[in-house]
Amino acid sequence: MNTSSESGVSDAVAEDNNGEQLEYVTLTIGGQWFGIPVLSVQDVLGPQNIAMIPLAPPEVAGSLNLRGRIVTAIDPRVRLGLPKREENEAVMSVVVEHLGELYSLLIDQVGEVLKLPSNRFEHNPASLDPRWRDISTGIYRLDDRLVIVIDIERLLNFSTTLAA
Repeated sequence: MNTSSESGVSDAVAEDNNGEQLEYVTLTIGGQWFGIPVLSVQDVLGPQNIAMIPLAPPEVAGSLNLRGRIVTAIDPRVRLGLPKREENEAVMSVVVEHLGELYSLLIDQVGEVLKLPSNRFEHNPASLDPRWRDISTGIYRLDDRLVIVIDIERLLNFSTTLAA
């Protein structure tokens, strides 16, 4: 369990919350912190062999084998408009399920699981890049960082990127 100094949420705010907290797995992509609801995460993987898929949308990095199941690997950097990962950069995967299929989100690193008070959750600011707003439900402003909450359904809705 995290202490308040680790999560950047003060004890006073946590006590004011009336006990309702939401849990997020934090991760970084291109230096930015994101959060995924902990119940959405199926698995966390280190580097994997990814097979290319011909004619796939640009955000589909390929597929990988996870204990006999084919998992589609997604590069969120494409959806977010971030620069491509350097070839020697480490990559991890967070496996999520969407519409009965498993997807591996290629990320830079996994952080910690944060329990955040629901009353600190904010809607996306107008200044947030539209591509980021499209895949986010909102944000948390912590003492030392901004955590953007990813909506898995929106992130994996490829029709929105194909139309753009």
